[in-house]
Amino acid sequence: MSRQPVLLPYADPAFVADPFPLYRQLSQEGPVRRAVIAGGVEAWLVTRFEDGLAALSDPRLSSDVRDASDPRLMRMLPATERESMLRTMLRSDPPDHTRLRRLVSKAFTARRIAELRPRIQEVTDRLLDAILPTGQADLVADFALPLPVTVISELLGVPSTDQGDFQRWTDEMILRGAEPPDPVKVDAAWRQMRAYLVGLLDDKRARPGDDLLSALITARDEENRLDEDELIAMCFLLLVAGYITTVNLIGGGIAALLAHPEQLRMLRDDPELLPGAIEEFLRWDGPVSPGIARFAREDLEIAGTPVPRGATVLIASAIADRDPQRFPDPDRLDITRGDSAHLAFGHGIHYCLGAPLARLEGQIAIGTALRRLPGLALAVPPEEVRWRLGGLRGPSWLPVTFTAAAPGVPGVPGGAEATADVAS
Repeated sequence: MSRQPVLLPYADPAFVADPFPLYRQLSQEGPVRRAVIAGGVEAWLVTRFEDGLAALSDPRLSSDVRDASDPRLMRMLPATERESMLRTMLRSDPPDHTRLRRLVSKAFTARRIAELRPRIQEVTDRLLDAILPTGQADLVADFALPLPVTVISELLGVPSTDQGDFQRWTDEMILRGAEPPDPVKVDAAWRQMRAYLVGLLDDKRARPGDDLLSALITARDEENRLDEDELIAMCFLLLVAGYITTVNLIGGGIAALLAHPEQLRMLRDDPELLPGAIEEFLRWDGPVSPGIARFAREDLEIAGTPVPRGATVLIASAIADRDPQRFPDPDRLDITRGDSAHLAFGHGIHYCLGAPLARLEGQIAIGTALRRLPGLALAVPPEEVRWRLGGLRGPSWLPVTFTAAAPGVPGVPGGAEATADVAS
């Protein structure tokens, strides 16, 4: 392993558009590689699939940023609400993680997710109806973004009139590039988000409904299992995590198909390939890049490399999911691959709770778009597609053209039913 950490150049548009040449180089240099990641933080990148799988289940690696020795990580969180932000499932370990996850897991059962299919299809068709007569669209702003925002909002009981606000506040709080976010803007966005959530929860207490937030309030107020900070933090996590990665999955999947017309034709000809295609999109260019952060509770070794206590360990799923020891010809997009088991949703106790919902939304959105947008093509050269900066991977602007038509009668989405199990 090199003594000097390599800089991941988030300010370089070429890297943002296609980080995989550098990722490939890092993988070839060894299973663990020191790197300077977003925000200037130094991390130990775990680049091989099997090592990443093991690291995600290693209790010596914590999800709690308070176990990190680099103070910049803590400063990236909103100063005024730092403590409550640390009390989400995403940043906690057992026993707190176990208790918190149990409270929301019932809302994400395979049965509950399957019941959402008609509504997801309805929203998908409505969004496509709006753009069909124009023959052109930005498939991120007009389609990939509003679909999951609407779905998670309805699942949680958030009024449609408020969706734009929490989306804007979230954007202010997310790391965008090589430099840390502006702490003044982050704190302001969080104060607005918290005030909104407090008001929303007050409304749900007065008028509870058949939604997840009402259920969480019951757990807080009657069963005394969530304190107020945990309740606010849980709401924030579900609102934010409930849509961002799905936007990237839908937009990134369509972008991948447009860049590989033979795969696009294959999927149009055989919609039954869609569930496997979603897994291949997640493996080939998943919605999180480079990967998932953990923090060493003690001195340890990963793949023979010493990692000191307090180190930031980045399980680089975007690199590991193209590990040639795990996937033959890993840089090739192949929707018929069949064995695309990946780390895009994590592994172990922190495996993404919303993965089945993201898969279902991806299947319906991409399958319906291919069926209802004939002649779908990029409106700009591929190198002009804009990609998100920082640790989230997906197009931020995806201009396309297609054959204009009058809004059609919605049909049955292509592909098989979502069958992914919810991790316990």
